Amino acid sequence: MIRRAPVRTAPQVKVTFVLGDDEHPGPVSVVGDFNDWTPGTHVLRRRTNGTRSVAVTLDKGHTVRFRYLGQDGHWFDDRDADGHDHHGGILHI
Repeated sequence: MIRRAPVRTAPQVKVTFVLGDDEHPGPVSVVGDFNDWTPGTHVLRRRTNGTRSVAVTLDKGHTVRFRYLGQDGHWFDDRDADGHDHHGGILHI
């Protein structure tokens, strides 16, 4: 699941990447062109509601590409992305 919320004081959007705690074993991070595809920069943290999530603030009007990186180098995509290409998920901010 991907949630979006406007940032009131800036032309930005807070994008929250959410996975069910059972969707992929082990640690997961979201990587994309917004963090230079650097694993570990945005690690999803366990929440009390049975999910894992991380929020990233992104500029409005941009398109970003991202994927999830799980344990043992397992890459996977979010089905809730706005679209997909050979780089993974696409979000229009």
